[in-house]
Amino acid sequence: MSLSLHQIRCFVTTMECGSFTKASQELGLSQPSLSEQIRLLERHLGAQLFRRLGRGVAPTEAAKTFSPYAHSVLEAVTAGDHAVSSLNKAETGTVRFGLFGAAHLYLSGELVCRTLQKLPGVRIALVGQNSSEVIEDIRAGNLEAGLVALPIHNEDRLRIEPVARDELVYVSSDPQRAKKPATPAVIAAARLVLSEVTWGDKDFTRQQLKRTVQAANLSLQPHAEVENVETAIEIAAQGHADTIAARGVVRRVAPKMDNKLFAVELEPRLYEEFAIVYRTNTHLSLATRTVIKYARDLLLEATTPKDAS
Repeated sequence: MSLSLHQIRCFVTTMECGSFTKASQELGLSQPSLSEQIRLLERHLGAQLFRRLGRGVAPTEAAKTFSPYAHSVLEAVTAGDHAVSSLNKAETGTVRFGLFGAAHLYLSGELVCRTLQKLPGVRIALVGQNSSEVIEDIRAGNLEAGLVALPIHNEDRLRIEPVARDELVYVSSDPQRAKKPATPAVIAAARLVLSEVTWGDKDFTRQQLKRTVQAANLSLQPHAEVENVETAIEIAAQGHADTIAARGVVRRVAPKMDNKLFAVELEPRLYEEFAIVYRTNTHLSLATRTVIKYARDLLLEATTPKDAS
């Protein structure tokens, strides 16, 4: 006797209702039909699943053991049904996708263009000023997925798929200050302007810099703090302060400045690492999966050195 999805649905519904009568009403079956499906399932499993108890039924130990597996089967079938349905119909609605703060310098405009070209019926909203904010919104279900900077603390219920990394560099309008790698001592002594003033020590780049400098028994005390990295680079180009930013960002912003900028790696070398993040045990729509694919591709293009093979 083979096991059927119908038998599993009858079993799960009976477990939830605690009564053959209520379960049969829930499923739109006659009570004898429901009882027959349970009897066939018991024969297949070789164990009694329910004992009559007054007007209801009580699950046996065998039923309690089988229950989580039965739920998993139904959840898997539902997820598969949704996945196939999304392939067979035009996607509509709105995709809310989170991005780290400087994402507009890597990919956001092109990400929207590629998505709308592929799925013209979809609306897309790119949300987020900082990775920590985006991660909390994904956990809360306000965003379907996002591209964020690592690390992520309290990874419960989140699937994390690393994508790329971009090296942090010391940026100055003075070529002399960019001749040698910037050590913690150089960073601590420098006249610096840093971005992400609102987020401060919650910003992952700032956390890395602070830990590195403190490991040398020094402190990180910027002379100026601004909201966005473009402003910090502009101030550096005017010679008022130096800054630290991801190499990919500098590569895009520096050519727009009137004055030339010079960049050198840090010592020890530090990187911003990026990952796609979404909740575990969740079904991602075709539109969301499309946005994720394009975000991954564009970030890899933006962070791959031009001379790389």
